[in-house]
Amino acid sequence: METIFLTNFTDSRFQKAFQVYFEELGIHVKNWEGVFAEMNGDSHGNAAYVRLDGERVVGFIQFCPMELSGWFFTKELGFIREFWIAPEYRGQGHGTALLGLAEGWFQSRGFAGAILTTNTAPGFYTRLGYRLDPGFSAKNGDPVFVKDLPPLKPEAGVQGMTLETPTN
Repeated sequence: METIFLTNFTDSRFQKAFQVYFEELGIHVKNWEGVFAEMNGDSHGNAAYVRLDGERVVGFIQFCPMELSGWFFTKELGFIREFWIAPEYRGQGHGTALLGLAEGWFQSRGFAGAILTTNTAPGFYTRLGYRLDPGFSAKNGDPVFVKDLPPLKPEAGVQGMTLETPTN
């Protein structure tokens, strides 16, 4: 197994896996090229970890920083945008590992929490410390889950990844 870090979403393995993920959700896209171009043009720091078994994608987690602000306060959180594990790899710890990498990325940048929406796996997230927060309203209408993230110890870092961006 290998885990790669992406900020360029032209990787063909990621693109194929993302399309399968959307098929599972019943989302039909007419212009995939435009979707991936939008991901690459995102100015919010869109990134992903992709776990590979040889050339097969085991799963991915796509995330970015998100600033919540009001007239007096601001808070920066890590936002889990998209998250998918291939059916044949589910229940084997890959989702937990990928979520841990994203949370570590957030912590390494000083974010005190993570936020996501889900209507497919709330039990998975609650087992990993997320809590439903009815004070948030998501534009997609899904329930919002949040998790407080402790600060990283100075010697800690994000473990278990390869920090190279594939060129294909």
